[in-house]
Amino acid sequence: MRNSSQIADHFWWLKVGALWTLAFSLFYVGTAHAADLGSVADTLVGQMSSFAKLITAGSYVAGLGFAAGAILKFKAHRDNPTQIPVGTPVALLFVAAALLFLPSLFSAAGSSLFGDSKTSGGVSGVDSI
Repeated sequence: MRNSSQIADHFWWLKVGALWTLAFSLFYVGTAHAADLGSVADTLVGQMSSFAKLITAGSYVAGLGFAAGAILKFKAHRDNPTQIPVGTPVALLFVAAALLFLPSLFSAAGSSLFGDSKTSGGVSGVDSI
């Protein structure tokens, strides 16, 4: 009977072939769709604005979820104070506030670091800071 190291050594050619196939497919896709480095950069910048919108929307949704959880924990604390410590809903409330103000913090930090002429992603698109 073979042990696991003998089986792994037996299929080394399969691993090498998979790596070569992956490398070739990435190179082929990169050369087929990108004429030069500038078009790659333009595509990346376009995708980053969508990523910024996703982060902003996710922050708002998570903040509202933590706020609802804090309200439920405050009610649970009021119903049974010995079971739920008051620190739990307070911590959830602080996390909710941090998540709800995170997009505003990004705008303020961006204007502090990079000046007023730079742009940042927002819910409605790329907004001037």
